[in-house]
Amino acid sequence: MSLRWQQALQRAWWHPGESAWSLALRPLSWLVRAVVAGRTWRQSRPDAQARLVEQRRAAGLDACPILVVGNLIVGGAGKTPTTLALIRWLQTQGWHPGVVSRGYGRRGTGLCDVGPTTPATECGDEPLLLHRRSGVPVCVNADRLAAAQRLRELHPDVNVIVADDGLQHTRLPRDAQLIVFDARGIGNGHVLPAGPLRQPWPDTPPARSLVIYNADAPSTPWPGHLARRRLAGVVALDTWSSSQRQPPQADTLHALQTRSRTHPVLAAAGLAEPERFFTMLERQWGLHIVRHPLPDHADLSALTWPDGVDDVIVTEKDAVKLMAMASTPGPRIWVAPLDFELPDAVSAQLADWLMPWHPPSSRSAAP
Repeated sequence: MSLRWQQALQRAWWHPGESAWSLALRPLSWLVRAVVAGRTWRQSRPDAQARLVEQRRAAGLDACPILVVGNLIVGGAGKTPTTLALIRWLQTQGWHPGVVSRGYGRRGTGLCDVGPTTPATECGDEPLLLHRRSGVPVCVNADRLAAAQRLRELHPDVNVIVADDGLQHTRLPRDAQLIVFDARGIGNGHVLPAGPLRQPWPDTPPARSLVIYNADAPSTPWPGHLARRRLAGVVALDTWSSSQRQPPQADTLHALQTRSRTHPVLAAAGLAEPERFFTMLERQWGLHIVRHPLPDHADLSALTWPDGVDDVIVTEKDAVKLMAMASTPGPRIWVAPLDFELPDAVSAQLADWLMPWHPPSSRSAAP
């Protein structure tokens, strides 16, 4: 779908009331509701639950906790930053996490064990970012249960599995869920395609679920926890792309801020909600920017920048698709990593839920 049509549809989804789009697409939403209702009924049957237990045992995952990160809406709400924060927390507790993901937007269809040089077109931009940022094993497959089994076969030290964007993938058993919302909440409250919801809105969260708001205040009726988030600084794309990762330097950001007063920085973001990134650049750092939204999950291999641009700043999600530009002539490209911390109450509840698996001592935790 073109960027223009994406924007038109999303305006209808996030409009507080009815729109011509939502009214026209409502009959299709009824079909989606019927499909979801049938799937929910089948999965609630005792034989289906027993089958899940047996599939988990057969895959060798019965002794390995599975944590799912996801949301109820289409598009980004902060799942990837939440997944990274969860990985970091697990490492501080002495766990050895691995990640499974669908790999949305990739061209490949088979199972992919992600490495630092795996093309984003083969594994997906978000799985590649998760691997490069965290260093943990990541396996991609449409069947997340098969991906989890393969992950453990290839990386036997993995003792907890994190499923990125796996909330609706009910074939994958789970021991806890992190459900993420941003400031947009559930939009107009309609199910796809009339609205952004992947499933009908329930009155209460599912069992063993923690709700995290990637926002300044709760944006749905569900009780939840506010995440702490901020941009960590800027790193040159060639430095960010190298195997020797370096933390952002304050003087680099200061120089960029100074230049932006006379030559605004081109801010490019291929996100479901790019305005959130643009606003953080302005409010947190006071950067003078020119907005340059890109389609979410788009292939950026043929991307060109407007004439006269000296500096470009991008998200890490886009940086994984721009690494080939690190050594080519053109404007200076800067990457702005996002730091995201789990709320203390979420960490405490997860620690309690993970106790049956006899977690490793935090004395062996990763630095």
